[in-house]
Amino acid sequence: MLLFVGLGNPGPEHRYQRHNVGFMAIDVIARRCEFAPFRPRYRGQLAEGRIGADKVLALKPLTYMNDSGISVGEAARFHKIAPEKVFVFHDELDLAPGKIRVKLGGSSAGHNGLRSIDAHLGPDYWRVRIGIGHPGDRGRVLSWVLRDFSKADEEWLPATLDAMADAAPLLAAGRDADFMSRVALLTRPQRPKPERRATDAATEN
Repeated sequence: MLLFVGLGNPGPEHRYQRHNVGFMAIDVIARRCEFAPFRPRYRGQLAEGRIGADKVLALKPLTYMNDSGISVGEAARFHKIAPEKVFVFHDELDLAPGKIRVKLGGSSAGHNGLRSIDAHLGPDYWRVRIGIGHPGDRGRVLSWVLRDFSKADEEWLPATLDAMADAAPLLAAGRDADFMSRVALLTRPQRPKPERRATDAATEN
């Protein structure tokens, strides 16, 4: 059994904020993979389903970001899920918008949600880092992550979330490099087709 966790803050006022991209990713994965409806469990919202050969629990902690570890720890302990079977989807300031990186273990790098999970689960879980870009000034970070995605983000956000859902079976199978490659392929900008010259068209006719 695997535990997929999306990080974010509860409430409609936070729904479209950059800090909530983990919630967004889990919602799209659960919908695409036809999970059962979310229901209240472990101080969060929990849905159950299958991805490939694996049973997967999808969890959205409702404890607010800074206490995410309370919810994640309860779910992992109840179902006896080892940290290396936990995948946490979260926003990442140090990646360009739409870039995805997956890593087992590591530091929280100042992310309060990860810091809380570290305290309740230890550091040896998978981190699925979803790039949201950096405002360029440390003093603007809080307002940046707690601001809604912009109109410009619509160029990459839906496609990235859909690609992650499409590639989720690779992640569940432990093929993290293939997962990242698949997402990158699916979100690669399409090259414009070269215009046909009038002489080429005439030759064909």
